[in-house]
Amino acid sequence: MIWSFGPDLQPVLEVEPGDVVTFETNDCFTGQIRSEDDLVTEIDLSRINGATGPVAVKGAEPGDSLIAEILDVRPIEWGVATLIPGFGQLIEHVQSPLTRLFEVRDGVVKMNDRVSFPALPMVGVVGVATDGEDLSNGLAGRHGGNLDDHWHGKGARIFFPVRQPGGMFAVGDMHAAMGDGEICFTGVEIAGEVDVRFHVLKDKQATWPVTELADRWLPHATAPEYAEALQLVSEEAARLLVDEHGFTMEDAFIFLSVACDAGVAQACKPCEGFGTIARFSIPKIDACPAPFGV
Repeated sequence: MIWSFGPDLQPVLEVEPGDVVTFETNDCFTGQIRSEDDLVTEIDLSRINGATGPVAVKGAEPGDSLIAEILDVRPIEWGVATLIPGFGQLIEHVQSPLTRLFEVRDGVVKMNDRVSFPALPMVGVVGVATDGEDLSNGLAGRHGGNLDDHWHGKGARIFFPVRQPGGMFAVGDMHAAMGDGEICFTGVEIAGEVDVRFHVLKDKQATWPVTELADRWLPHATAPEYAEALQLVSEEAARLLVDEHGFTMEDAFIFLSVACDAGVAQACKPCEGFGTIARFSIPKIDACPAPFGV
């Protein structure tokens, strides 16, 4: 496990492009919360958001993209969500701290006897080595990290900008379900297994990770506040449309407005020290069928 992403990560495994690796992950609390009597105010906060890895992929060099294709996400049969004092948009209206235990079986998440909903397993922390600073796993940035994008489940292909040889990929912080926005700062935090197939795209990369789904692709950007993050992701999306698909900047501006959706992958405010993860959902059409033109 690693607790931060930096430039000097050492691989625990080296694989070839096309290889599949199964990662066993902890929940974000590293097993410290196992019942509703266990509160987030009583745990060791230095042991959160651990990520399994890193894995080096042969041939991945700075300037390339490391593609992590998520083949499957298999959570265990229980997880937790918490209310954390001082964090979240409804924190003034509820009593904190609080822990809720969830049962996860047969593709369904059960919150209590009245409330259950479909499981949408995904991973929150997915990243590669940075080009300079060391960043805690709880933070997101140009390397990925704690993106908490609920689209990062089975079938997603995430393109990471390679900044160090091998990429140095690590993954953790699984969720059995998480709403788009995560306003209380946790999803259903859970342990489990993730199957990842690796590929390398030579001489192509974005500034932040870009996710490809069956029907869309999603550039990301991070910044402390919403407005700045939205500005950055708009510029990132436009740059990919212009540089990779031949749009003019004016047409990219209009296309992003009329056919695409801006949003956030983590909207928990207030959350001192944590930024905003913005993304743009771009439909796959003949003019822009993938993040990169190849």
